[in-house]
Amino acid sequence: MVLLGLSAAMSRSYSLDVSAPLLRTQGYVDGRWVSAASVFPVLDPATGQEIARVADCGPAEAKQAVDAAYKAFHSWKQYTAKERSVLLRKWFDLLTLHKDDLAKLITFECGKPLRESLGEVTYSASFLDWFSEEARRVYGDIVPSPAKDRKILLLKQPVGVASIITPWNFPSAMITRKVGAALAAGCTVVVKPAEDTPLSALALAELAEQAGIPAGVFNVVPCSRETTPAVGQVLCTDPLVAKISFTGSTATGKVLLKMAADTVKKASMELGGHAPFIVFDSADIDKAVGGAMASKFRNSGQTCVCSNRFLVQSGIYERFVEKLGRAMDVELRLGHGSEPETTQGPLINTRAAEKVVHQISDAVSLGAKVLRGGKRLHGSFMEPTLLADVTADMLCTKEETFGPLLPVIRSVRS
Repeated sequence: MVLLGLSAAMSRSYSLDVSAPLLRTQGYVDGRWVSAASVFPVLDPATGQEIARVADCGPAEAKQAVDAAYKAFHSWKQYTAKERSVLLRKWFDLLTLHKDDLAKLITFECGKPLRESLGEVTYSASFLDWFSEEARRVYGDIVPSPAKDRKILLLKQPVGVASIITPWNFPSAMITRKVGAALAAGCTVVVKPAEDTPLSALALAELAEQAGIPAGVFNVVPCSRETTPAVGQVLCTDPLVAKISFTGSTATGKVLLKMAADTVKKASMELGGHAPFIVFDSADIDKAVGGAMASKFRNSGQTCVCSNRFLVQSGIYERFVEKLGRAMDVELRLGHGSEPETTQGPLINTRAAEKVVHQISDAVSLGAKVLRGGKRLHGSFMEPTLLADVTADMLCTKEETFGPLLPVIRSVRS
């Protein structure tokens, strides 16, 4: 991996240059931009510099958003499928038009390379494109009746207000994937973005307003880490909320499900990941190495579908590890995400880097060998790390890493 230039890059001053309307710092409730009693800082994880100060919405603002969404639901559900489709399509068109600025927001608040951020904006827009068409296809059914004098008709209806709680690693796509479906079905939403990445969510709200999506249909309540539990409790317990959708850790998902249980809300949970990457003796090693690189180092290993454990059959173990190390040397370059050469940005914060360091230390203490990387660098930057001689009793094989750590386990033929 190329580390040269990281220190120089980090000594530079990077500024977020996006058009003024898209850099919003207030909450968005009932079609209005609202302030809160306090604000919290949003930091560039690559430099630690403050990008903006955002309204720290609390339970009161969350309740206002829920009430606004509930009121708007009664009119939004009356819109025809075609009318909802047209508005979603306008929103899609605006995302496409402003893709460069939206990508900059993603890079500066979550750290991923600009090329990946541009890919995320395209991915985000694709959900609105898809659901703008699917809105027209929410069909019912006619079911054969057991009684001759009766007909059974099934009609699909929106459930109501949906609380949308999203992670920081895909701060735009995780919102449009959930909100696009909800709005297409006739539901209204309250979005609580991750505290590290609220700017992308607020930019989406600005574009939703420009697209003509009615007041109260799409609401955003940003909040700090300290305020999150209180806001989350409102969004998961208020009787006016019919559905919650959450993407994040399994531990947090369990808490939200418990809170939602008292009012028997519908819930969709996308929780954690611990995916294995398995390479057999019969595999094409070059293709396997290419797949491992793509799977592990996207967004510096910070996706829930990144492979976490690499099980390689003993017959090709040595060659696989050798080629993988060479590929890391050639293909990976650390730096600020706005630099065109960067392939590996920082981790989201120092806590994330400390978790990776802890897993590496644990593995080494139990006999693993560090073949590449292994060190924490400036701030939350972490060297992409290749571990050999990994065993199943090491922490990195038991819990999700969410970082650029690639542990390889030798699998003996049975």
